[in-house]
Amino acid sequence: MSLPERDTPTGRPTGPAGIDVAGATAWFATHVHDVAPPLRFTLCAGGRSNLTYRVDGAAGPPVTLRRPPVSHVLPTAHDMAREHRIISALAPTAVPVPVPIGLCEDARVIGAPFYVMSFVEGLVLRDAQSGDRMLPDPTARRGAGIALVDTLAALHALDPDDVGLGDLAKRQGYVARQVRRWSAQFAESAAAGVAAPGLVESVGAMLSAREPPQRRTTIVHGDFRIDNAVLRPDGAVAAVLDWELCTLGDPMADLGTFLVYWGLPPDGQPVLGRVPASALDGFPGADELRDRYASSAGADVSDVGYFVAFGYWRVACILQGVYARYVGGAPAGDPDDVEHLPATVARLAELAAATLGES
Repeated sequence: MSLPERDTPTGRPTGPAGIDVAGATAWFATHVHDVAPPLRFTLCAGGRSNLTYRVDGAAGPPVTLRRPPVSHVLPTAHDMAREHRIISALAPTAVPVPVPIGLCEDARVIGAPFYVMSFVEGLVLRDAQSGDRMLPDPTARRGAGIALVDTLAALHALDPDDVGLGDLAKRQGYVARQVRRWSAQFAESAAAGVAAPGLVESVGAMLSAREPPQRRTTIVHGDFRIDNAVLRPDGAVAAVLDWELCTLGDPMADLGTFLVYWGLPPDGQPVLGRVPASALDGFPGADELRDRYASSAGADVSDVGYFVAFGYWRVACILQGVYARYVGGAPAGDPDDVEHLPATVARLAELAAATLGES
């Protein structure tokens, strides 16, 4: 999707919301020499937090620009320099990421800090409809599921110190930190005028009380799922996207989140309102991918049920923030998708509570 262009007092378009074309063009002239003006910015569909734009010039390859939301930004969130640092550290490793090109921390250029990276051509399967169209081959679908979970295992196999991310965050107490962080951000989003279902708070308390011991500390992506990856037509992973929530912590949280989004929850309703591509025939089932991860990573996954519950709860907190930004006037995707989020938040809290009970 693309946002409507804004006009200056003289009627000259300045690009989609969140982009000052004149400021961006001047910065590109100094830092991105391969892309010639005039520049055209198109907001990429799917993002509900940081905004991602494809940038096309009169000459040169397309590139990608990432910036924070245009309003209602919560403290400690949307750190562009941190995201840029993470993909810069991962670029030389076996984990596929876009190539970092440049970072601008001067908010005066386009209205917020931003960074630029390569545009990775490939397939982004945002739902079953796009998955059916873009990846019809069952063999490629199966390959995609295996490639994704193997990529997750490869990320968790990296030594944070070896890639320069050893000081990215504290190493122990990951779940406790996450529960505190998301509880606080949920409360702040609720204070912005969004009704807060009490079950979210009670599930957070249950997660704190039942926290399992942290057996490993690795780099964790934080939002690892099929539509945060670019796939090749054969199912191979071309790039992993959206490193906004990356930190150091318990890798089981990544596996739990991956399984939350894979296929359909027990109630048969999709997590984000649209049936995921991974629910289509040909993709491996969640149990097979859990076992594949255990084999690839050499990891004990016996407590994965707790982390699936944690994943449901955290997605509820994230969506509450998305809805708060929407209420505050920030673009957050299709309004028809966003307006149902309060009910989705409540349902995800119920799924988290049920999963905790089962685990």
